Formats: sequence, C-alpha cells, structure tokens
Amino acid sequence: MFMAANSLWESFGYAIKGIYRACCTQRNMKIHYAVAVAVLAAACGLGIKGTELAMLIFAIALVIVAEMINTAIEAAIDTVVKEYNPQAGAAKDIAAGAVLLAAVFSVIIGLLIFYPHLRSLLAG
Repeated sequence: MFMAANSLWESFGYAIKGIYRACCTQRNMKIHYAVAVAVLAAACGLGIKGTELAMLIFAIALVIVAEMINTAIEAAIDTVVKEYNPQAGAAKDIAAGAVLLAAVFSVIIGLLIFYPHLRSLLAG
C-alpha cells in the first residue's frame, strides 16, 4: 500500500506540527528551548557575533534535533513494543545518550565562547 504524495507545503505543515508537538508535550524539549533563549539573550547582551554566534546556534540546533530524534525513536518503539524488550530498551537508552552527549558538548562550546567575554566584562 502506497501513501498519497503530499505537496511540498503539506510536508512543511507536518514538519511544523511535529516541532510544535515535541515542544508542547516533551518536558526536556521545553527545557532545551528555555536554555536556548537564555543563551541567545546572553550572547546578544555580550555582543557575541559572527562565527561564535553561529557556533552557539549550531550547538543549540544539535541538542534540539537530537531530542526530537530521541522522542521519535521512543514513540516508535512504544507503538510497536508492548512489553519489556532488552533491544528496545537499548535503543531508547542509546538515543537518550545521544541527547546527553549533544547537551554536554554544547555546554562545553558555550563555556569556551562565553568565558573570554565574561572575563573581559568582569575585569573591567
């Protein structure tokens, strides 16, 4: 059975619906968005521009995309697997680990970018 082809605009609509659903239903996604807003506000306040700002935006995007993929994997597994399965558990744990790694490395990137700006600001 083949699904009907969607128009490009319908495909964008489904993607936006997915972003909205992830943001509204996932606690961790709300946390990621709140941190992203705070980081971008701090970057603007400190005058961070150019490559450093691009790196912050990339790090934020990486965490949000990883969380969305994790959410999709968990939803798909929960739909198919009705009782405990070690392979399903491993897949969910690995997907969650990917989010954790993305978040840890994003924090490292943020520290590397913000530290010199904060040091200059505090020094004088």
